[in-house]
Amino acid sequence: MCGRGRWGTTFTSVFVEDEPRQRRFGAQGYAMSMNKRQFDVVVIGGGTAGVVAAVQAGRAGAKTLLVEKVGMLGGTTTVGGVNFPGLFHAWGRQVIAGIGWELVTRCVAESGGVLPDFANYQCPHWQLQIRVNRFVYAALCDEAVCDAGVDVLFHTMLADVMPEAEGRGWQLTLCTKGGLTEIGAAVVVDATGDANAAALAGLPLHIPDENQPATLAYQASGYDVADLDMDTINRAFDAEVRAGHLSYTDASWSTTEPNIGRWLHGYGTQANHIHHINARDSEGKTRLELESRRSLLRLYRFLRQQPGLENLVIEQVSPECGVRETATIQGKATVTVEDYQSGRLWEDAVCHSFYPIDLHISSGTGLDMKPLAEGVVPTIPRAALLPAGSQGFIVAGRCISSDRLANSALRVQATSMATGQAAGAMASLSVASGLEVEELSMSDVHALLREHGAIVPGDSSYSAEPSREVEMGEIG
Repeated sequence: MCGRGRWGTTFTSVFVEDEPRQRRFGAQGYAMSMNKRQFDVVVIGGGTAGVVAAVQAGRAGAKTLLVEKVGMLGGTTTVGGVNFPGLFHAWGRQVIAGIGWELVTRCVAESGGVLPDFANYQCPHWQLQIRVNRFVYAALCDEAVCDAGVDVLFHTMLADVMPEAEGRGWQLTLCTKGGLTEIGAAVVVDATGDANAAALAGLPLHIPDENQPATLAYQASGYDVADLDMDTINRAFDAEVRAGHLSYTDASWSTTEPNIGRWLHGYGTQANHIHHINARDSEGKTRLELESRRSLLRLYRFLRQQPGLENLVIEQVSPECGVRETATIQGKATVTVEDYQSGRLWEDAVCHSFYPIDLHISSGTGLDMKPLAEGVVPTIPRAALLPAGSQGFIVAGRCISSDRLANSALRVQATSMATGQAAGAMASLSVASGLEVEELSMSDVHALLREHGAIVPGDSSYSAEPSREVEMGEIG
């Protein structure tokens, strides 16, 4: 069905196969469309980076397909429940804008929320995150991609990706609810977060020996903190941990210290760690999802037995765990922690990044957090988005080429949006010009990014004052 989006264009979100549907059976016995559809740009992953990449490519005129494995766009912000994207500002100035900022501020405005006071940059960094209504945000993502003329395929995963036998481009096999379907793409954008498309293409990856723990986002209610006997609950919780029935990380980010009080005061928000699981493939992701809900269930059963918590309710649980680390590509350049902390301005920089080094310790002893020195604003180079040995292939989001400590900072949502927009811009320019991505003039890349609201590193014109697009006040 179609309607009218707020940007004034036809609202469509369908992928229509050629009719009549012609099918054949391959050697493995599966059915596949004989009429392979061809796209300029195919974005794999409709999350934080992928939505912005697809919108940018579509707005620039590229025939674009966005493929998403679940039934909702937005990724970490929506499905993962981390509905506070950031950071867009550094030292009181806006350093990341563009399509991601457009979506976030539109969501805040439409849901009656407010922006933080970005000028107060000496406060803890998490207070400068922007709270969004994730359900409104998901719907706005739908609207934006469809208004940009992007074809969307939900409930679809990438099964294979291979270079075209003749000429440039890629042949992709998609696993849809109707079977396997082949499509063609001049440029592929891997926005899976886990470098899944790059892995299927045989491109080199770096897989860490250990992983930062994941977090299941949920919200509890049904009690008044003021009525609780915290000493009694803490003793009972500690006893259950020592008996092996609970883990400290069911309710905290520490494996060694009880912190059930923080969980109760925060009503469960961002209050757990799931350790020692690499979720880059289906087996690991399944283990993670099972263990995260197992952790919540045992904590829920314990708490409901405590005085004052008999009516505790789990109001909502995110469909997927929030994953911090799985794999990164081996790129044509790699952002190191030294590059990041020094604020290196790369010659081929496509966007800024801004967040402290934020490594969640796999052993469960807390965080390795190192704020950036005042005035430092890191940048991300084009070459970190390009896998070594590839052509017509771009990566966006947290799996860009970077070492562990740098990645612990640049993995966050605002930077992922910025790299997504850069990927969409470069993909569309590559298709239009016939040039490989690394051959594109950086001035052309920057010009297209500026045209669509992005802030380009090195510009003297980027905002010196915090944005006030949405009226200040208390977040709803």
